Amino acid sequence: MNTSHPVWRSLLYVPANNPRFIAKAHERGADGIILDLEDSVPNSELDTARQALRDAVVSASQNGADVLIRINNPDDLAADDIDAAVFDGVAAILITKARDADHVRAISARVAEREADAGMTLGTIRLVPMIETAAAYFKAVEIGAADPRNVAMNLGGEDFAADMGLAPCADTLALAKQQVAIAARATGLMPMGLMGTIADFLDLEGIKVAAETARRFGMEGASCVHPSNVSILNAAFSPRPEEIDNARRVVNAYADATAKGSGAITVDGKMIDVPVVQRAEKMLARWAAIEGRVNAG
Repeated sequence: MNTSHPVWRSLLYVPANNPRFIAKAHERGADGIILDLEDSVPNSELDTARQALRDAVVSASQNGADVLIRINNPDDLAADDIDAAVFDGVAAILITKARDADHVRAISARVAEREADAGMTLGTIRLVPMIETAAAYFKAVEIGAADPRNVAMNLGGEDFAADMGLAPCADTLALAKQQVAIAARATGLMPMGLMGTIADFLDLEGIKVAAETARRFGMEGASCVHPSNVSILNAAFSPRPEEIDNARRVVNAYADATAKGSGAITVDGKMIDVPVVQRAEKMLARWAAIEGRVNAG
């Protein structure tokens, strides 16, 4: 079970066959860049996109962003994608339409073979299973727990909605999004996603609301398909200054009270007990990790 989460407040999708977009990806301020080999790349251009991945990773990562690669689902295409995507500089591979635990383990085994061939440390490249079908939805826990490479998990709203025959809206997807987030937490992974979909990317206020709602539901970050969404996601998935201040006061007040033999106190008129302190400590740790990423970039 993984307990170390990367800081991926924003993951920007960039078609792996579009040199113009790749050349500007590092300027967008995203915590991570997803080089996409799936939906945005026609099969006729896959080989060219795969051959360009090494240069694309170098370009996309030059301001400190992590680079992830989204692979295709059919096993034959996925195998060729993995062969091209495993090299130093790649942080993770997104598993589209993850089917079950065996599917995840098969992907992991293929990655391990390529790592060994490249002389890389085994386990360098992480996995992000994407729950995108009704069948996989009921296997989210086993998928999340399937392999130690797993680091995050999300529900792909558009594909899941298509499989279900439902409209991809915040209300229709809310239950599934929350339950996949719970499955991620239960297996030590980072829950990701918007409470809605990323398709309507020009509705900036809608993206902001969906991201802020997602954070309240426990998500730690989300992907986007347009650069205009990056700053919105970074802000939404970062603690606000007043939250950080409150968390520090809670932790300090509780430490003082404990030292004096008291187990329950109030801060700003609210009762402070162990769960409240734990939330405050996690928020401060999260903020420290975000600051570390921002400063490193």
